[in-house]
Amino acid sequence: MSTETSAAAGPAETARPTRVTVAAALVGLQGIVVAGLGVWMLALLLTGDRPDSVTQAATGAVTVLALAVLPLAAARGLWRLRRWSRSPAIFLQLLSLPVGWQMGNSEGAWVAGGLALAAVAIAVLVCLFHRKAADSLGIAGRDA
Repeated sequence: MSTETSAAAGPAETARPTRVTVAAALVGLQGIVVAGLGVWMLALLLTGDRPDSVTQAATGAVTVLALAVLPLAAARGLWRLRRWSRSPAIFLQLLSLPVGWQMGNSEGAWVAGGLALAAVAIAVLVCLFHRKAADSLGIAGRDA
């Protein structure tokens, strides 16, 4: 039985299109950045100036850390060619576009961050809407 499982897992891993690999890496990078932001918020809480409400600051940091789970799970699913992972990855990118727009309309380093966020979101969307990516994830497309 383990031989059948290994044989079934082998071709799927080698058949991963480059677009799905790129999308998985970019979504994973987004998750790592969000997790880093949560850790940074916790570090500021522990080492920096005291906020007006310690409870609110701690809740915010924990919430950001919890939000990092979705892109990390979606990236892992994309990497393993799981069909379910495409929807959360696309959803996250569609949420990232207006955030990137708002950041891009700010000043200073926020502009660069907004442009980077929007560029990554567009790149992931292009990768995931490609026919080969959809086929490798088991999503049936319409024949034109």
